[in-house]
Amino acid sequence: MIIGLTGSIATGKSAVADMLRSYNLPIVDADVIARQVVEPGSDTLAKIAEAFGPATILADGTMNRPYIGEQIFHEPDKRVVLNGIIHPAIRAEMIRQRDEYVAQGKHVVMDIPLLFESKLQHFVEKILVVAVDEDTQLRRLMARNGFSEQEAKARIASQIPVAEKVAGADGVLQNNGTLDETRAQLHEILMKWGVI
Repeated sequence: MIIGLTGSIATGKSAVADMLRSYNLPIVDADVIARQVVEPGSDTLAKIAEAFGPATILADGTMNRPYIGEQIFHEPDKRVVLNGIIHPAIRAEMIRQRDEYVAQGKHVVMDIPLLFESKLQHFVEKILVVAVDEDTQLRRLMARNGFSEQEAKARIASQIPVAEKVAGADGVLQNNGTLDETRAQLHEILMKWGVI
């Protein structure tokens, strides 16, 4: 089975990913892959440098993130160009890893923070959403990142609301309580899905 793990900012998705690892389930992590595809010497980084110029690559061969950030911040068209280079590379690598695990007869978890936002539901067979109520999400985000209430609300508003993700889920972990409570819910869902 291919499980898509998602949530929203400060819902506790990373904690749940760690719980899934404890079941020895392989995890295809979109955020890790996003960093890997622009490693020094990668085709993707070369394509970005072609589009954004020599200042893209620092002396040590890594991507000049502040420079790229500045480019796309001021010119939305450049963000489209960047995404057009990076997203296909990330998706191709995610599919490659997923298919490799499936070929080995393994259940696999695809950890995709923006699964709904990126419309990647077709990558997976079941969607597992980590959810919290709005107050908890706001409180955790302010505490974790040191944001003001206004900053935290702006970050939350930039994503699809948790309730909407819950509506599109096959399984939901209510993560308002303790990690043990969340772990128990996860165990129950994995049992029901025949993963464990």
